[in-house]
Amino acid sequence: MISHERIPNNVDLSSNKRLQRALEHWQPRYIEWWHDMGPQGFQHYHQVYLRTAVSVEPDGWCHYDYVRMPEYRWGIFLAPPVRDRKIGFGDFFGEPAWQEVPGEFRNPLKRLIVLQGDTEPASVEQQRQLGHSCPSLYDLRNLFQVNVEEGRHLWAMVYLLHTYFGRDGRDEAEEMLERSSGHDDKPRMLEAFNEPIDNWLDFFMFAMFTDRDGKSQLMSLAESALDPLSRTTRFMLTEEAHHLFVGETGVARILQRTAELMKSPGSGLSGDVRRLGGIDLPLIQRHLNFWFSASVDLHGSEISTNAATYFANGLKGRAREDTFEDHRALHQTYEVSALDDGEWVTRKVPMRNAMNEVLRDWYIGDCEAGITRWNKILERAGLSDRLYVPSRRFNRKIGIYAGLPFDPWGQLLRPEEFERRRHEWLPTDADKAFLKSLTVTPVYEAGQFANWIAPPQRGINRQPVDFEYVRRDE
Repeated sequence: MISHERIPNNVDLSSNKRLQRALEHWQPRYIEWWHDMGPQGFQHYHQVYLRTAVSVEPDGWCHYDYVRMPEYRWGIFLAPPVRDRKIGFGDFFGEPAWQEVPGEFRNPLKRLIVLQGDTEPASVEQQRQLGHSCPSLYDLRNLFQVNVEEGRHLWAMVYLLHTYFGRDGRDEAEEMLERSSGHDDKPRMLEAFNEPIDNWLDFFMFAMFTDRDGKSQLMSLAESALDPLSRTTRFMLTEEAHHLFVGETGVARILQRTAELMKSPGSGLSGDVRRLGGIDLPLIQRHLNFWFSASVDLHGSEISTNAATYFANGLKGRAREDTFEDHRALHQTYEVSALDDGEWVTRKVPMRNAMNEVLRDWYIGDCEAGITRWNKILERAGLSDRLYVPSRRFNRKIGIYAGLPFDPWGQLLRPEEFERRRHEWLPTDADKAFLKSLTVTPVYEAGQFANWIAPPQRGINRQPVDFEYVRRDE
């Protein structure tokens, strides 16, 4: 990487003048989008203690310093190449990985890259108002770190589009800046990325569950036969880990404070926590249910010919493909539930057609591990309450369970019964209003935290918790 280049990179961008000019033409459009749709009110006069990638080496991608967000050094970074890398799955198993896009796979590969790329700016747009209700400077800094890295992940996908897909790729890169989250006419491509995020519990749950879907999708793309896509997503995963950390520890700190309030004098019942200015466990569970089910949908239909084709052609594998025995998956089957004359039955489908469900299995297992860690907080506090992972059937909009009135435990209800009890399981308008009431006054003093969330155990990059993570220019 040449640090003085206009676009930081480790792909020798200056040796390809045509590509360099194309990306430098896109760069001002990106900066304009960032000014218009990035964090509102914190762009020019605030310096944020951010991690910036300056190389892919261990001592290079974790460079910390104060920076104004519009001056952040977004760049293009690919993980180091694996010597003599072979394709790890599908019909081309064992053949050399591709350095260029085969013509017959051009459209499906472009589709995968565009879908991944579209999620990155979407989350920035969803979260752009949150700074005005932050519970601490520590949390404000973490929000902005997530935002700038989502912006860099957009750059990662745009680089691939410009490099390997010609004019079509350049057009797709432009269109990603023309769509926006929740827009009536040009919304983002995946529904979870059009949901408003206007409180911090939603943000933490999004980072826990929706960014975890992002992790599982990146792990699948990291197996791709297209080596530049694999290397790009492998480096993205190093940054994605912090996003999951922000989500999991954010909810953990809310639970810690909730437990403290539940055990404080004058409390004793979960509902009393609201009176004490905290967030009660049933409300937390309803938000967990919503974001988990929305993120489960992101894995697609349980039985999918597209997933089978992606796997067969080496475009998208299984997360941690090297842990599976049969990398061609030609003769295996997978059990999937299906409706047959009004009855649920279990069918065996070809493994390749069930690749979305295989990935969903990994995702749900990873979520369950995180929720187990949350429940240990309640256990250590001496509380009997526990959070739970809802059924994968609950509140689905995509796949075989879409639109069916399953409760969070996977039992099929009458539609009227589901509607009558919806408020028990999903966030209500009253929940949203209550959460907003907690954050009317943001906390901008270093070392201070809102009443509804506990401080973290440690700061960022060995800094103290009361470090001035975000500071305003005098």
